[in-house]
Amino acid sequence: MKAEDEQAFREFVTSEMASLRKLAYVTCGNWHTAEDAVANALIKLYPRWRKVDRPDLYVKTMVYRAAIDETRRPWRRERSAGDAMPDVVVRDPAGSTDERMRLRAALDAVPARQRAAVVLRHYLGLSLEDTAGVLDCTVGTAKSQVSRGLAKLRESLAGERIDLTGKQMEEWTSAVA
Repeated sequence: MKAEDEQAFREFVTSEMASLRKLAYVTCGNWHTAEDAVANALIKLYPRWRKVDRPDLYVKTMVYRAAIDETRRPWRRERSAGDAMPDVVVRDPAGSTDERMRLRAALDAVPARQRAAVVLRHYLGLSLEDTAGVLDCTVGTAKSQVSRGLAKLRESLAGERIDLTGKQMEEWTSAVA
């Protein structure tokens, strides 16, 4: 690769790294897996750098697919330590629940393809055409995936109001310990 192409690639990676990591994270739900997915996508992009017309969309497609592929690997099928945690939202008495945690839990309830569509469209600000390009589907399918993902997200956020009794709280804390 020529020096100017390599410099352009480095600048591209520097400018896009944050959004690529976020896309991978919301697709797979784990920062370590997300970083692996981004690294694998960038490794595959490097030799094709001069041939790609729209590297921003091309790499987002690669990251999305790599994040999905990472969750399909055999060693990822083993249960992690986080699987032992209950799927219950516990609110603190002061009511200062961290909104990011609420949104992350709600996003986890949305299927991966719909979650990716919502993130691409509303979080990363891609157009419907670009979202469809990343997801490798038609614009109509991208619209429906975004719409269904938003509906599921709203449903998850509205249905999260869970109040634990004292006994349930004791069971939960003993399971965590």
